[in-house]
Amino acid sequence: MSDHAHDHTPALPEGYEISADPTRIDVERVHRWLSTDAYWALDRPREKFDEVIPNSLNFGVYEAASGEQVAYARVVTDRGLFAWLCDVYVDPSVRGAGIGTAMVRAVRDHLALLGVRRVLLATHDAHGVYERIGFSPLEKPENWMALHFA
Repeated sequence: MSDHAHDHTPALPEGYEISADPTRIDVERVHRWLSTDAYWALDRPREKFDEVIPNSLNFGVYEAASGEQVAYARVVTDRGLFAWLCDVYVDPSVRGAGIGTAMVRAVRDHLALLGVRRVLLATHDAHGVYERIGFSPLEKPENWMALHFA
C-alpha cells in the first residue's frame, strides 16, 4: 500500500457515520445487495454469508439519523500483517456521494493502525476509486498464484 500522506479523498458526507461494529450490520440487507447485485457474489447462499461475518472485519456506513445501512465492506485479515478487502458495496441510492471512497479510506486507515503491511483486493471496474486511496496494480503479478475450488 502506498503512502497516503497526501490523500485528498473526501470525508464521509455529513449525515453519515461509519462503524466497525459487526452487531450493527444489517445482515439481511447486505446479503440481498451482494447476492442479487454484486457480480462477484451473485447467488451467494445466506448460510455462507452468515459464516464469514464473524470471521471477518466488517465495516458499515449508516445514515446517522435513521441508522439505516447504506454501504458495507468486509476484510479478511490476520489483523497483523495481511488483509484482503472484499465485498465492498454501496447502495445504488447513495452512489456518487463519496460514501464508498470514504468507507474504503476508513478501512485502509483502520488496517494501517493494526500494522497490516499488505492489503489486496480484486475489482472489475473500480480501479480509479481504489487508486485514489493508494492502491496500485500488483508489482510482480507473475509471483502471485491462486487456487480455485469448483
